[in-house]
Amino acid sequence: MSRDPVSKSAPYARKKTPNSITVLDLFSGAGGLTQGFYAASPRFVTERAVEFEPAAAASFAATFGDKVYPGPIQDWLGNEAVPEVDVVIGGPPCQGFSQLGKQDPDDVRNQLWRPYAEALRRAKPKYFIVENVPAFSKSQQLQDFRDATGPEGLIRDYDFQWHVLNAADYGAPQARKRAILIGHHRDLPFPGFPMPSHVGRHRTVRQALKGVMSRVSETKLPERTTQYAGRTFTGSFQTSELHLGRDYAELSLNRFVNIPAGGNRFDLPKNLKAACWLKHESGSGDVMGRMHWDKPSVTVRTEFFKPEKGRYLHPVEHRAITHLEAAKLQGFPDDRLWVGSKTAIAKQIGNAVPTALGRAIAAQLLQHF
Repeated sequence: MSRDPVSKSAPYARKKTPNSITVLDLFSGAGGLTQGFYAASPRFVTERAVEFEPAAAASFAATFGDKVYPGPIQDWLGNEAVPEVDVVIGGPPCQGFSQLGKQDPDDVRNQLWRPYAEALRRAKPKYFIVENVPAFSKSQQLQDFRDATGPEGLIRDYDFQWHVLNAADYGAPQARKRAILIGHHRDLPFPGFPMPSHVGRHRTVRQALKGVMSRVSETKLPERTTQYAGRTFTGSFQTSELHLGRDYAELSLNRFVNIPAGGNRFDLPKNLKAACWLKHESGSGDVMGRMHWDKPSVTVRTEFFKPEKGRYLHPVEHRAITHLEAAKLQGFPDDRLWVGSKTAIAKQIGNAVPTALGRAIAAQLLQHF
Protein backbone atom coordinates (compact mmCIF):
# COMPACT_ATOMS: atom_id res chain seq x y z
CA MET A 1 0.00 0.00 0.00
CA SER A 2 1.49 3.33 -1.09
CA ARG A 3 1.07 6.63 0.72
CA ASP A 4 1.74 9.96 -1.00
CA PRO A 5 0.87 13.65 -0.52
CA VAL A 6 -2.25 14.38 -2.56
CA SER A 7 -0.81 17.24 -4.61
CA LYS A 8 2.70 15.85 -5.12
CA SER A 9 2.33 15.49 -8.89
CA ALA A 10 -0.92 17.17 -9.94
CA PRO A 11 -1.26 16.48 -13.69
CA TYR A 12 -3.13 19.71 -14.46
CA ALA A 13 -1.26 22.12 -12.18
CA ARG A 14 -0.67 25.52 -13.80
CA LYS A 15 1.41 28.51 -12.82
CA LYS A 16 0.23 32.06 -13.32
CA THR A 17 1.92 34.10 -16.05
CA PRO A 18 1.44 37.72 -17.22
CA ASN A 19 -0.96 36.38 -19.88
CA SER A 20 -3.05 34.31 -17.46
CA ILE A 21 -6.78 34.72 -16.88
CA THR A 22 -7.20 34.09 -13.16
CA VAL A 23 -10.13 32.05 -11.87
CA LEU A 24 -11.79 31.65 -8.48
CA ASP A 25 -13.76 28.36 -8.27
CA LEU A 26 -16.42 28.34 -5.52
CA PHE A 27 -18.28 25.16 -4.54
CA SER A 28 -15.71 23.57 -6.82
CA GLY A 29 -16.40 19.92 -6.15
CA ALA A 30 -13.70 17.82 -7.77
CA GLY A 31 -13.24 20.50 -10.44
CA GLY A 32 -15.66 19.82 -13.28
CA LEU A 33 -15.96 23.47 -14.32
CA THR A 34 -12.23 24.02 -13.87
CA GLN A 35 -11.57 20.97 -16.09
CA GLY A 36 -13.68 22.56 -18.81
CA PHE A 37 -11.98 25.95 -18.46
CA TYR A 38 -8.54 24.34 -18.58
CA ALA A 39 -9.56 22.43 -21.71
CA ALA A 40 -10.61 25.70 -23.36
CA SER A 41 -7.29 27.52 -23.00
CA PRO A 42 -3.95 27.34 -21.18
CA ARG A 43 -4.52 30.96 -20.20
CA PHE A 44 -7.09 30.02 -17.52
CA VAL A 45 -5.36 29.47 -14.17
CA THR A 46 -7.03 28.75 -10.84
CA GLU A 47 -6.08 31.28 -8.20
CA ARG A 48 -8.13 29.66 -5.43
CA ALA A 49 -10.87 27.07 -5.04
CA VAL A 50 -13.26 26.47 -2.16
CA GLU A 51 -14.93 23.11 -1.45
CA PHE A 52 -16.69 21.87 1.68
CA GLU A 53 -16.57 18.10 0.98
CA PRO A 54 -13.10 16.86 2.06
CA ALA A 55 -12.70 14.06 -0.52
CA ALA A 56 -13.82 16.33 -3.36
CA ALA A 57 -11.38 19.02 -2.22
CA ALA A 58 -8.64 16.39 -2.15
CA SER A 59 -9.50 15.32 -5.71
CA PHE A 60 -9.31 18.92 -6.88
CA ALA A 61 -5.92 19.36 -5.20
CA ALA A 62 -4.61 16.07 -6.62
CA THR A 63 -5.55 17.14 -10.15
CA PHE A 64 -4.99 20.90 -10.23
CA GLY A 65 -2.58 21.53 -7.36
CA ASP A 66 -3.13 22.45 -3.75
CA LYS A 67 -5.14 25.62 -4.31
CA VAL A 68 -8.23 24.53 -2.39
CA TYR A 69 -9.68 25.82 0.86
CA PRO A 70 -11.21 22.59 2.25
CA GLY A 71 -14.13 23.96 4.24
CA PRO A 72 -17.36 25.98 4.16
CA ILE A 73 -17.34 29.11 2.05
CA GLN A 74 -18.48 31.13 5.07
CA ASP A 75 -15.35 30.07 6.98
CA TRP A 76 -13.15 30.90 3.99
CA LEU A 77 -14.65 34.38 3.73
CA GLY A 78 -13.92 34.89 7.43
CA ASN A 79 -10.43 33.42 7.46
CA GLU A 80 -8.80 34.53 4.21
CA ALA A 81 -8.48 37.58 2.02
CA VAL A 82 -10.41 36.98 -1.18
CA PRO A 83 -8.05 37.33 -4.17
CA GLU A 84 -8.99 39.67 -6.99
CA VAL A 85 -9.47 37.58 -10.13
CA ASP A 86 -10.70 37.86 -13.70
CA VAL A 87 -13.44 35.22 -13.49
CA VAL A 88 -15.46 33.64 -10.67
CA ILE A 89 -17.14 30.29 -11.37
CA GLY A 90 -19.17 27.91 -9.26
CA GLY A 91 -22.35 26.00 -8.58
CA PRO A 92 -23.94 26.54 -5.15
CA PRO A 93 -25.64 23.33 -3.90
CA CYS A 94 -29.03 22.76 -5.50
CA GLN A 95 -30.68 20.06 -3.38
CA GLY A 96 -33.22 22.46 -1.89
CA PHE A 97 -34.94 23.08 -5.22
CA SER A 98 -33.83 20.09 -7.29
CA GLN A 99 -36.72 18.17 -8.83
CA LEU A 100 -35.18 15.06 -7.29
CA GLY A 101 -35.24 16.50 -3.79
CA LYS A 102 -37.98 17.69 -1.45
CA GLN A 103 -37.90 21.16 -3.03
CA ASP A 104 -37.82 22.85 0.36
CA PRO A 105 -37.65 26.62 -0.28
CA ASP A 106 -36.23 27.14 3.23
CA ASP A 107 -33.39 24.64 2.78
CA VAL A 108 -30.28 26.35 4.16
CA ARG A 109 -28.38 25.26 1.06
CA ASN A 110 -30.61 27.52 -1.01
CA GLN A 111 -29.06 30.54 0.69
CA LEU A 112 -25.50 29.80 -0.38
CA TRP A 113 -25.87 32.26 -3.24
CA ARG A 114 -25.29 34.93 -0.57
CA PRO A 115 -21.66 34.02 0.25
CA TYR A 116 -21.12 33.52 -3.49
CA ALA A 117 -22.29 37.10 -4.03
CA GLU A 118 -20.09 38.33 -1.17
CA ALA A 119 -17.09 36.61 -2.77
CA LEU A 120 -17.97 38.34 -6.05
CA ARG A 121 -18.02 41.71 -4.32
CA ARG A 122 -14.56 41.14 -2.89
CA ALA A 123 -12.97 39.38 -5.88
CA LYS A 124 -14.05 42.13 -8.33
CA PRO A 125 -14.03 39.87 -11.41
CA LYS A 126 -14.79 40.96 -14.94
CA TYR A 127 -17.14 38.01 -15.41
CA PHE A 128 -18.78 35.30 -13.33
CA ILE A 129 -20.55 32.00 -13.95
CA VAL A 130 -23.20 30.31 -11.82
CA GLU A 131 -24.43 26.85 -12.79
CA ASN A 132 -27.33 24.98 -11.24
CA VAL A 133 -30.27 22.69 -11.92
CA PRO A 134 -32.93 24.01 -14.33
CA ALA A 135 -35.38 24.48 -11.42
CA PHE A 136 -33.08 27.24 -10.14
CA SER A 137 -34.39 29.41 -12.98
CA LYS A 138 -37.82 29.47 -11.30
CA SER A 139 -36.63 29.81 -7.71
CA GLN A 140 -36.83 32.65 -5.23
CA GLN A 141 -33.07 32.40 -4.94
CA LEU A 142 -32.63 33.51 -8.54
CA GLN A 143 -34.86 36.50 -7.86
CA ASP A 144 -32.88 37.29 -4.72
CA PHE A 145 -29.67 37.10 -6.76
CA ARG A 146 -31.23 39.45 -9.32
CA ASP A 147 -32.23 41.86 -6.56
CA ALA A 148 -28.62 41.85 -5.32
CA THR A 149 -27.62 43.47 -8.64
CA GLY A 150 -30.00 46.37 -8.03
CA PRO A 151 -28.92 49.95 -7.23
CA GLU A 152 -28.58 49.21 -3.50
CA GLY A 153 -27.65 45.52 -3.84
CA LEU A 154 -24.58 43.64 -2.64
CA ILE A 155 -23.30 43.18 -6.22
CA ARG A 156 -24.76 46.31 -7.76
CA ASP A 157 -21.70 46.68 -10.00
CA TYR A 158 -22.78 43.55 -11.91
CA ASP A 159 -25.53 42.34 -14.17
CA PHE A 160 -26.26 38.87 -15.57
CA GLN A 161 -28.39 36.85 -17.92
CA TRP A 162 -29.36 33.21 -17.58
CA HIS A 163 -30.38 30.41 -19.89
CA VAL A 164 -30.96 26.65 -19.61
CA LEU A 165 -28.33 24.87 -21.69
CA ASN A 166 -28.18 21.20 -22.69
CA ALA A 167 -24.65 19.80 -22.43
CA ALA A 168 -25.37 17.48 -25.39
CA ASP A 169 -25.68 20.54 -27.63
CA TYR A 170 -22.05 21.40 -26.84
CA GLY A 171 -20.45 18.02 -27.46
CA ALA A 172 -21.08 16.12 -24.23
CA PRO A 173 -22.30 12.55 -24.85
CA GLN A 174 -24.96 13.21 -22.22
CA ALA A 175 -28.34 14.96 -22.19
CA ARG A 176 -27.85 17.14 -19.12
CA LYS A 177 -29.67 20.45 -18.78
CA ARG A 178 -28.26 23.14 -16.50
CA ALA A 179 -29.28 26.67 -15.66
CA ILE A 180 -26.28 28.83 -16.55
CA LEU A 181 -25.93 32.41 -15.34
CA ILE A 182 -23.30 34.52 -17.07
CA GLY A 183 -22.56 37.76 -15.28
CA HIS A 184 -20.42 40.74 -16.17
CA HIS A 185 -19.21 43.97 -14.61
CA ARG A 186 -21.41 46.85 -15.71
CA ASP A 187 -18.40 48.51 -17.32
CA LEU A 188 -18.19 45.57 -19.73
CA PRO A 189 -20.68 44.27 -22.31
CA PHE A 190 -22.52 41.01 -21.75
CA PRO A 191 -20.28 38.33 -23.35
CA GLY A 192 -23.15 36.24 -24.68
CA PHE A 193 -23.90 32.53 -24.38
CA PRO A 194 -21.93 29.96 -26.36
CA MET A 195 -23.54 28.92 -29.63
CA PRO A 196 -24.54 25.23 -29.69
CA SER A 197 -22.07 23.21 -31.71
CA HIS A 198 -23.64 19.75 -31.84
CA VAL A 199 -27.37 20.21 -32.44
CA GLY A 200 -28.48 17.45 -34.77
CA ARG A 201 -25.22 15.55 -34.31
CA HIS A 202 -25.07 14.74 -30.63
CA ARG A 203 -22.21 12.58 -29.44
CA THR A 204 -23.36 9.13 -28.36
CA VAL A 205 -22.69 6.61 -25.62
CA ARG A 206 -20.97 4.44 -28.22
CA GLN A 207 -18.57 7.24 -29.11
CA ALA A 208 -17.86 8.08 -25.47
CA LEU A 209 -17.11 4.48 -24.51
CA LYS A 210 -15.06 3.60 -27.58
CA GLY A 211 -12.04 1.57 -26.48
CA VAL A 212 -13.44 0.78 -23.02
CA MET A 213 -13.54 -2.96 -22.33
CA SER A 214 -17.10 -4.23 -22.01
CA ARG A 215 -16.24 -6.90 -19.48
CA VAL A 216 -15.38 -5.84 -15.93
CA SER A 217 -13.39 -8.10 -13.62
CA GLU A 218 -12.52 -5.88 -10.64
CA THR A 219 -14.87 -4.51 -7.99
CA LYS A 220 -12.47 -2.83 -5.54
CA LEU A 221 -10.22 0.19 -5.76
CA PRO A 222 -6.47 -0.46 -5.55
CA GLU A 223 -5.07 -0.32 -2.03
CA ARG A 224 -3.61 3.15 -1.88
CA THR A 225 -3.78 6.07 0.52
CA THR A 226 -2.89 9.72 0.38
CA GLN A 227 -2.58 12.62 2.81
CA TYR A 228 -4.51 15.85 2.47
CA ALA A 229 -5.35 18.61 4.96
CA GLY A 230 -4.22 16.46 7.87
CA ARG A 231 -6.38 13.50 6.90
CA THR A 232 -5.79 10.14 5.26
CA PHE A 233 -7.89 9.30 2.20
CA THR A 234 -8.20 6.39 -0.18
CA GLY A 235 -6.45 7.23 -3.44
CA SER A 236 -5.49 8.93 -5.53
CA PHE A 237 -6.65 7.07 -8.66
CA GLN A 238 -6.54 7.95 -12.32
CA THR A 239 -9.84 7.88 -14.18
CA SER A 240 -8.52 4.89 -16.13
CA GLU A 241 -8.35 2.88 -12.89
CA LEU A 242 -12.05 3.25 -12.16
CA HIS A 243 -13.45 0.51 -14.41
CA LEU A 244 -14.97 -1.26 -11.41
CA GLY A 245 -18.11 -3.34 -11.12
CA ARG A 246 -20.24 -4.45 -8.18
CA ASP A 247 -21.14 -7.75 -6.57
CA TYR A 248 -24.77 -8.09 -7.63
CA ALA A 249 -27.40 -10.25 -5.98
CA GLU A 250 -28.80 -13.12 -8.05
CA LEU A 251 -32.16 -11.34 -8.37
CA SER A 252 -30.48 -8.26 -9.85
CA LEU A 253 -28.52 -10.34 -12.35
CA ASN A 254 -31.71 -12.15 -13.42
CA ARG A 255 -33.37 -8.81 -14.00
CA PHE A 256 -30.47 -7.50 -16.07
CA VAL A 257 -30.51 -10.59 -18.30
CA ASN A 258 -34.21 -10.06 -19.03
CA ILE A 259 -33.94 -6.41 -20.04
CA PRO A 260 -33.34 -6.09 -23.81
CA ALA A 261 -31.40 -3.40 -25.63
CA GLY A 262 -33.06 -0.05 -24.91
CA GLY A 263 -35.44 -1.72 -22.45
CA ASN A 264 -36.36 -1.03 -18.83
CA ARG A 265 -38.34 -2.40 -15.89
CA PHE A 266 -41.50 -2.68 -17.98
CA ASP A 267 -39.86 -5.47 -19.99
CA LEU A 268 -39.41 -7.73 -16.96
CA PRO A 269 -41.66 -10.74 -16.35
CA LYS A 270 -43.93 -10.38 -13.32
CA ASN A 271 -41.88 -12.75 -11.17
CA LEU A 272 -38.87 -10.39 -11.50
CA LYS A 273 -40.71 -7.15 -10.83
CA ALA A 274 -40.57 -5.49 -7.44
CA ALA A 275 -43.91 -5.19 -5.64
CA CYS A 276 -43.99 -1.43 -6.15
CA TRP A 277 -43.45 -1.91 -9.90
CA LEU A 278 -46.42 -4.29 -10.11
CA LYS A 279 -48.60 -1.60 -8.53
CA HIS A 280 -47.31 1.12 -10.83
CA GLU A 281 -47.36 0.13 -14.48
CA SER A 282 -46.81 3.73 -15.52
CA GLY A 283 -44.19 6.28 -14.50
CA SER A 284 -40.51 6.61 -15.30
CA GLY A 285 -39.26 4.42 -18.11
CA ASP A 286 -35.68 5.05 -17.04
CA VAL A 287 -35.81 2.88 -13.93
CA MET A 288 -33.74 -0.25 -14.54
CA GLY A 289 -33.23 0.96 -18.09
CA ARG A 290 -30.42 0.31 -20.53
CA MET A 291 -28.53 3.20 -22.09
CA HIS A 292 -28.85 3.51 -25.85
CA TRP A 293 -25.65 3.00 -27.81
CA ASP A 294 -26.49 5.60 -30.43
CA LYS A 295 -27.91 8.39 -28.28
CA PRO A 296 -26.42 10.59 -25.57
CA SER A 297 -26.80 9.12 -22.11
CA VAL A 298 -29.31 10.36 -19.59
CA THR A 299 -28.01 12.72 -16.90
CA VAL A 300 -25.23 11.02 -14.96
CA ARG A 301 -26.19 11.51 -11.32
CA THR A 302 -24.38 10.59 -8.13
CA GLU A 303 -25.85 7.07 -7.88
CA PHE A 304 -25.27 5.99 -11.48
CA PHE A 305 -24.03 2.65 -10.15
CA LYS A 306 -27.57 1.75 -9.04
CA PRO A 307 -29.80 0.69 -11.99
CA GLU A 308 -32.91 1.16 -9.85
CA LYS A 309 -32.12 4.91 -9.84
CA GLY A 310 -32.36 5.45 -13.59
CA ARG A 311 -31.27 4.39 -17.07
CA TYR A 312 -27.82 3.33 -15.92
CA LEU A 313 -27.54 -0.21 -17.26
CA HIS A 314 -24.81 -0.75 -19.84
CA PRO A 315 -26.25 -0.94 -23.38
CA VAL A 316 -25.51 -4.68 -23.69
CA GLU A 317 -23.64 -5.93 -20.61
CA HIS A 318 -25.58 -7.18 -17.59
CA ARG A 319 -24.40 -4.51 -15.17
CA ALA A 320 -24.61 -0.82 -14.39
CA ILE A 321 -22.09 1.54 -15.93
CA THR A 322 -18.78 1.75 -14.09
CA HIS A 323 -17.14 4.81 -12.57
CA LEU A 324 -14.84 4.95 -15.59
CA GLU A 325 -17.76 4.92 -17.99
CA ALA A 326 -19.61 7.58 -16.00
CA ALA A 327 -16.49 9.75 -16.02
CA LYS A 328 -16.19 9.27 -19.80
CA LEU A 329 -19.80 10.39 -20.24
CA GLN A 330 -18.93 13.50 -18.20
CA GLY A 331 -15.89 14.10 -20.41
CA PHE A 332 -13.15 13.59 -17.82
CA PRO A 333 -9.70 12.64 -19.15
CA ASP A 334 -8.03 9.35 -18.27
CA ASP A 335 -5.17 10.95 -16.37
CA ARG A 336 -7.05 13.20 -13.99
CA LEU A 337 -7.08 12.06 -10.34
CA TRP A 338 -9.76 11.08 -7.85
CA VAL A 339 -9.60 10.71 -4.07
CA GLY A 340 -12.01 8.89 -1.78
CA SER A 341 -14.16 5.77 -1.57
CA LYS A 342 -16.10 4.43 -4.54
CA THR A 343 -19.22 6.16 -3.24
CA ALA A 344 -17.40 9.44 -2.68
CA ILE A 345 -15.87 9.37 -6.17
CA ALA A 346 -19.25 8.55 -7.72
CA LYS A 347 -20.68 11.62 -5.98
CA GLN A 348 -17.86 13.77 -7.35
CA ILE A 349 -18.41 12.46 -10.88
CA GLY A 350 -22.19 12.86 -10.76
CA ASN A 351 -22.11 16.37 -9.28
CA ALA A 352 -19.69 17.72 -11.88
CA VAL A 353 -20.42 19.93 -14.86
CA PRO A 354 -19.70 18.05 -18.12
CA THR A 355 -16.32 19.14 -19.42
CA ALA A 356 -17.71 19.99 -22.88
CA LEU A 357 -20.21 22.47 -21.43
CA GLY A 358 -17.58 24.11 -19.22
CA ARG A 359 -15.22 24.35 -22.18
CA ALA A 360 -17.87 26.03 -24.35
CA ILE A 361 -18.63 28.62 -21.67
CA ALA A 362 -14.92 29.30 -21.12
CA ALA A 363 -14.31 29.66 -24.87
CA GLN A 364 -17.11 32.22 -25.03
CA LEU A 365 -15.53 34.29 -22.25
CA LEU A 366 -12.07 33.92 -23.78
CA GLN A 367 -13.15 36.03 -26.76
CA HIS A 368 -13.58 39.01 -24.44
CA PHE A 369 -10.06 38.98 -22.94
